[in-house]
This record gives sequence, C-alpha cells and structure tokens, in this order.
Amino acid sequence: MRNISDIIEKYIKEILDSNDIIKLKRSELAERFQCVPSQINYVLKTRFSIERGYVVESKRGGGGYIQVVKVRPVTDAELIDEMIGLIGYRLTQSMAESIVMHLLEEDVLSDREARLMMTVMNHTAINIDIPLRDELRANLMKAMLRSLTYSR
Repeated sequence: MRNISDIIEKYIKEILDSNDIIKLKRSELAERFQCVPSQINYVLKTRFSIERGYVVESKRGGGGYIQVVKVRPVTDAELIDEMIGLIGYRLTQSMAESIVMHLLEEDVLSDREARLMMTVMNHTAINIDIPLRDELRANLMKAMLRSLTYSR
C-alpha cells in the first residue's frame, strides 16, 4: 500500500494535469487527507521542487494559500539547459535524483538512460568524501546533460 505522501502527490499531480497553475489551501488538504499540515509541506518540498519542474509559492493574506506551478519548457534542449543552470558548484544525490526523475517524466530520458545516470550519481559509485563527492557529482551531471543536448 502507498503511503500518505504518495497519495497527496498523486492528487496534486492529477489537478496539475488539467491546469499548469493551481492554488491550494494547506489546511484543507490536511483535512482532506486526515494528516497534519506539516505533511503537506513535506510533500510540496520534496516532490514539487524546481528540479522536478515545479515552482511552489506560499501566499499570505486572504486566508492564505499555496500556489503550485508546473513549468513546461518548449523544447528538450531548453529543459536540459534549465537543469544545468540549477546545478551549482555542488550537487547532492537527492537533487541529482530529482533532476533525473524530472527529465524521465518529461520523456527527455529513456528508462535506460535514467537508470545509468542514477547509478553514476549514487554515493556508492562516487566513493569519496563530501564535499568533493558533491563537486564531482555536479561536474558529472553537467557533462551528461550537455552530451544529451548535443545528441538530440
């Protein structure tokens, strides 16, 4: 059985399928799924990040709400360039995984390419101490993404 985070994520994504911008009330979602509001925050922070192609903004006043925007680049190359721009000097494994999942969901990567990239990004494959591991991961991810840009 899926956990509550999976269920909340699925519900929000279903709404986003018909609208690129949605406004949600955290308290109403928490009530709907019978969970604490911090659970909604957790789902939004971990599953609707910019690396995954979403912009989440909290709005205060008028009862307050959370706005979720699905970012849809025009071309695969634009999406890849956007992901390269998000990668700084260092890249954590979780951020790398989010980038790969986003590219997979947008059909920029095949399942095989995604699996290969995830394997290379894993801390067991990059067996050196932090912060060097995160620096190497950033460089590897940028190189892989650039190679995708030129091969399409």
